[in-house]
Amino acid sequence: MDTEAVRTFVLAAEVGQFQHAADELGVTQQAVSKRIAALERELEARLFTRTARGVELTIDGQAFLPHARGIVTGVERAINAIRPDTRALRIDVLGFRSGQAVVLHDYWRAHPGIGLDVVTLKAGDPHVAVAAIRAGDVDASFRTVTDPAALPRDLEMAHVIDFPLELLVGPRHPLASARTLTPAQLRRHRIWVPGIAPRSEWADFYDQLATAFDLRIDGAGPNFGVEALLETLAESADVATFVGSRDRLVWPTTYGLRRVPVVNPTIAYPQSLIFPRTNPHPGLRAIIDYFRGLAAPPEPAWVPSWPTPRRAVHRPAQAGSVSSLE
Repeated sequence: MDTEAVRTFVLAAEVGQFQHAADELGVTQQAVSKRIAALERELEARLFTRTARGVELTIDGQAFLPHARGIVTGVERAINAIRPDTRALRIDVLGFRSGQAVVLHDYWRAHPGIGLDVVTLKAGDPHVAVAAIRAGDVDASFRTVTDPAALPRDLEMAHVIDFPLELLVGPRHPLASARTLTPAQLRRHRIWVPGIAPRSEWADFYDQLATAFDLRIDGAGPNFGVEALLETLAESADVATFVGSRDRLVWPTTYGLRRVPVVNPTIAYPQSLIFPRTNPHPGLRAIIDYFRGLAAPPEPAWVPSWPTPRRAVHRPAQAGSVSSLE
């Protein structure tokens, strides 16, 4: 089957006119008509009927369209598999305010000529991102499969950096005046992280963190978004939350919120990048090197059980490890 004819059919179906399809493809209307006619002969079915406004799909054309789109997408993925450098690097991040996105933005500003497409899959389960990578929808994802055995063999997961966590509190909170806080000082205080998604990496992270330091981490209640959380913190005298040190958060000055670093040990959230093991996008290496070139968290640092911290010597800790960074 002529894949160019299939592509032409899909475009004509979407725009509703052969002339518009011809303009998009940079060919003549006659060429479009010939491609469609050849495809109809091969399929032994009529795909379009002519109307006063252009063309409409027949019943056979409607049945063929979703499969034709799959053919076009498959061809594009096949081409990208052997020539990934011809398109922008597409990376999935947890959110556009996350430290991942902030660092990627810094990288792009330092290298404005690169092709970079940053997206967010809006899924808690990292296996959704794994499926998107394997399908070719994204080139890489800043997600973590906390059980390495569950990662498909055709994918690789690189630990690229650890982001320190900070406690975010309102002005009436008893810890608001602290310059720094230790995990021990957080005990008995309610740390609210609403909407912890089951099977997510952060659900595993907070479970291990709560166990390691006997913290009261509350994931109850619906997640109405960052703005609602910030408003709650501003009004509360007993609720706090964790945020990444590189997360980009903005709130009205009247809120009076404070970000307080956690030290001795620093609580570090590991950041991993998942990508194809063979033939990854050529732009990935520079991204990984850029992240790994950033400063490591202050020592000592606690991390959960799954990553191997960079330049770190492990000391055992309950449900995780405390590392003394070199």
